[in-house]
Amino acid sequence: MKSHFSLILLSTLQCNADCDYCFENKTTDRLTLDRLGEMMRKVLDYMVERSLDALTIYWQGGEAMLLPPSWYEQANEMIRREADARGKEVFHSLQSNMLSYSSRWNQVIADMFGNSVGTSLDYPNLHRKLLGQGPESYNQIWARRVREAQAAGIAIQVIAVPNQGTLDIGAERFYDYFVEELGITEFQINTPFPGGDAAAKHELPVADVENLSRFYRELADIWLERGYPRGIRIGPFDALLQHFSHEPTQLPCIWGENCANTIVSIDARGYVAQCDCWVTSYPDYHYGNIFETASFGELLRTSPVRQRFNERPIQLIQRDCLSCDYLSLCHGGCPVRTYTVHGSLFEKDPYCGLYKAVFGRMERAALELAQTAVAARAVAV
Repeated sequence: MKSHFSLILLSTLQCNADCDYCFENKTTDRLTLDRLGEMMRKVLDYMVERSLDALTIYWQGGEAMLLPPSWYEQANEMIRREADARGKEVFHSLQSNMLSYSSRWNQVIADMFGNSVGTSLDYPNLHRKLLGQGPESYNQIWARRVREAQAAGIAIQVIAVPNQGTLDIGAERFYDYFVEELGITEFQINTPFPGGDAAAKHELPVADVENLSRFYRELADIWLERGYPRGIRIGPFDALLQHFSHEPTQLPCIWGENCANTIVSIDARGYVAQCDCWVTSYPDYHYGNIFETASFGELLRTSPVRQRFNERPIQLIQRDCLSCDYLSLCHGGCPVRTYTVHGSLFEKDPYCGLYKAVFGRMERAALELAQTAVAARAVAV
């Protein structure tokens, strides 16, 4: 099995949207191709040092499409040369708000990003806006761009974050909007992250974990009845169902055993942190700057901040997570959500109750599907 490393790369910190709950500290910084080359050589040399086989780069922003397609074409070619010289595989994934999408992106999306783009929209949209405008104008442009991309054969994956309006309309209306109205066949439901510079962070339903958990359970039931048989994928339900069915799967990073060992984020200025939430929101938790060191590996090894991340799993195991049935799955949850709510890395995720509810529902679903399969085989015999 190939060993893997993930890099969340913020090619620019500029953005063409003005979302209330954006946690990023926006600047005008953009990554130049020369600096990208220096960065990638150091990252790939680290992979050689650690005997890591493959790298996935998750291109984000700011807004990644504010750099032109030609920039990514040159970046792709340069990264391929550097990776080939070291015997490494590199895969690319693009996350965009789609506001700047046009047909001129189609070729690089096909060549570099597997003809797939990840994007984000919530339903109802209360917080995603264009500068000086309300959510409705954002919705209209986003939906038009998504349909144009779909018409060009590009697969669209959506990340949605529940808000109070989502809880008010309920899971069925939410599901119908994405699947039946927009024709989205793959999307991910993320828990709200009330951190960083977010103006609306106190309006997100973080404290109302009970109702948020109910929404997740109801959406899981709808997916199991209507979506799963049709091949619709909704994360994290699909990955959890595979996990509890003892099938290979990739769980969301929030449940990683220790994300410090598998993923890192670098922004357009070269600052390194655990993920995009940390690098754009909490400067005190930067590991260092990749342009100020000769060795990326040395930067990671000597960072006292990274050492604190490595200590977190051990600290949690020794406390209330030890008796949890899902410790080996959850590992205490997401460090940045924990820090944002509790002011410490060494507490469990504030969505612990929600996770347990979803884990229990998908564990039962896996058992029910296995029992149905056994019964069907018995009848066939």
